[in-house]
Amino acid sequence: MTFDEFGFNERVTDALFYMGFQKPTPIQELAIPKIISGVDVLATAQTGTGKTAAFVLPILHQLASHPSHHIDTLVIVPTRELALQIDQQIQGFSYYVEASSIAIYGGGDGNEFHEQRTAIKNGVNIIVATPGKLISHLNMGYVDLTHLKHFVLDEADRMLDMGFFDDIKTISRFLPEKRQNMLFSATMPPQIHKLTKQILDHPYEIKIAISKPVEGVKQLKYEVYDNQKIPLIIEIIKERQDYTSILIFTSTKKMISEVVNALQRKSLKSEGISSDLTQKDREEVLLNFRSRKTRIVVATDVLSRGIDIKDINLVINYDVPGDAEDYVHRIGRTARAETKGEAITLVNQNDAYKMLRIERLIEKPVEQGLMPDFLGDIPSFNSKKPSHSTRPQGQSHGVKRKAQGGFNKNKAASDPAKAEQSTADIQQKSESKKPFFKNRNKKKPENRA
Repeated sequence: MTFDEFGFNERVTDALFYMGFQKPTPIQELAIPKIISGVDVLATAQTGTGKTAAFVLPILHQLASHPSHHIDTLVIVPTRELALQIDQQIQGFSYYVEASSIAIYGGGDGNEFHEQRTAIKNGVNIIVATPGKLISHLNMGYVDLTHLKHFVLDEADRMLDMGFFDDIKTISRFLPEKRQNMLFSATMPPQIHKLTKQILDHPYEIKIAISKPVEGVKQLKYEVYDNQKIPLIIEIIKERQDYTSILIFTSTKKMISEVVNALQRKSLKSEGISSDLTQKDREEVLLNFRSRKTRIVVATDVLSRGIDIKDINLVINYDVPGDAEDYVHRIGRTARAETKGEAITLVNQNDAYKMLRIERLIEKPVEQGLMPDFLGDIPSFNSKKPSHSTRPQGQSHGVKRKAQGGFNKNKAASDPAKAEQSTADIQQKSESKKPFFKNRNKKKPENRA
């Protein structure tokens, strides 16, 4: 199927042609005809599947066919980064369409609020907003939503995670009763079903690959001690000289500066981004990353969803995310739109059980990477060591263990008995030096999936 088959207004078709869009993604193929028909839509699809274009294109098609001077569409999102991203995409798709849009979000100064208010009063077709800041404008009394036709909730599960359930209900009270509703979410927890009953009217449901990584992502994990993490990621990055765009996720803001400083000491150009930065500074970091001025960005989960940066070669989880579904969103930053990518996760003792939950969620084990010799002893946290690997004998992915004495896994693999004995010797040696690491081999799960 091609975009021409949707029967878009020729102005939308022209924009798609010049932007190089030819074939719709599965979520676009299913959602666009239903949105054009006017029914409510409840769509579940993973990060990076093209959800934004799935609702923006049919809305622009209708605005191109029936121009309006009123607020036609309201899109609610969880973060200002996502608001800016969607607004930018709207501007691209509407290049030939007489449609205007504005992103409304907090974190700025009084001048920013004044500019948003002026734009709303002067007339705008599409508002993309975070809940709290939109409510501030609604309470001022100048936001006229009486002509609203489309109400979109994007990344709905993340909004509920961030505590916006009551804000969404507050916003809905300002909306006209007759409207089209669309809810897009990567997951479908119980609260989403509750919200659906309150907001949507007999929606058409679409489910695309719930909580599974895209096939183009090559996944590796490394079991490490904490003091091995930074040396390992430096080695990983150095071995991938052709990678121009690398994203590293940490679980805490404190760790961002430590990782960035360590990378910069090795002349690896990197920047950090977290909610502590001002909006202007965050936008500057993202701009440098998109333009490839900065090769590496270290971030918390503020970037795990809603940031559309194309051609990210590698995602590194410095820490295993606490929520197994967040793992999918993190690694979803790479291998977008049918491209290839790589995701590497560092697993310490405290995070081993989290990795098991992730593997059960994605219904397959993550391949074990080979550690370099210079890092010393290798911990063992779970019962299935490199048997996860699907590599042909003699080949390796990621960081290679250099043959400078010690245990050579590829050589030992040719003799299963020796390999088993060597592995046991290494585990015994590791445990004798690190008595606080318990042997998890005694509790072998029957099914890792």
